[in-house]
Amino acid sequence: MLHIVHHPDYVAPRPASGSFVFDKYQLVMEAIRAHASLHQAHRPPLMERRWIEAVHDPDYVEQVLTATVPREIERRIGFPVSADIASRVQYTSGGTWLAAQLALQHGYAANSAGGSHHALADTGAGYCVFNDLAITANRLLAEGDARRILIVDLDVHQGDGTAVLLAGREDIFTLSIHSERNFPTRKARSSCDIALPDAVEDDAYLAILDGALADILKRFQPDMLLYQAGVDSHVDDRLGRLALTDSGLERRDRMVIRSARDLGIPVASALGGGYGRDHRAVALRHARSMIIMADEAKRGGVIR
Repeated sequence: MLHIVHHPDYVAPRPASGSFVFDKYQLVMEAIRAHASLHQAHRPPLMERRWIEAVHDPDYVEQVLTATVPREIERRIGFPVSADIASRVQYTSGGTWLAAQLALQHGYAANSAGGSHHALADTGAGYCVFNDLAITANRLLAEGDARRILIVDLDVHQGDGTAVLLAGREDIFTLSIHSERNFPTRKARSSCDIALPDAVEDDAYLAILDGALADILKRFQPDMLLYQAGVDSHVDDRLGRLALTDSGLERRDRMVIRSARDLGIPVASALGGGYGRDHRAVALRHARSMIIMADEAKRGGVIR
């Protein structure tokens, strides 16, 4: 059973300017319904403002929630922040948190959006408004749902916002494996960064991931894993510079789940990046990723 979090407001109207489109999130759910014979959709709550402000500057939060974000910040984000976007980012943050709650019950659960890893304390960036990963990690720890959280970010772009927002915390470890020459130009410092040259293919990538996961899990010993499962490391991605195939992405996702499952660590995944002119093809990559992870978790007997 794939437990997946989704809300209709994930699909916001197309912005008046900017290149980002939101129809992918509806297409992901269409692909889930077509290809996942057993799945249960869960509707997330709005993330409470106090938890957003525990990570983001209250003045910035106010700008977002009142749709008064300055133009220079909107340019960094990549689209205008309307009332629809303000609602959406509260739901996507609530979605990653709900996916973590479901993972605690079932071993694995997915948010069909989220993974907004470029958002910083007082600004959004790179199509990210609020950092749902940092918000969720902080809330899980504050409410006693976890003691030590590992965030595994395998988007092709570095999780710079997550790294900065959570820097110095001994109860959170951030791993980012990304393209060295891709956005952002100026990288932040995660707990562990692995920057890859262009065109890295399946076997080399998976060997690096396997070694990093084994080492970090042994040293850090987390009891919760949040996974930014971006598919923009695919060879056909419009904004990626790596060369993973469909098979490589599947092996990647199974490796993450298996590594956590074998240690009894629940995993909640967020959608992350995936870009291309064929939105259905990108959506299908995301859907397959979540279906594969639910299947791998089931093999360990943790999905109910």
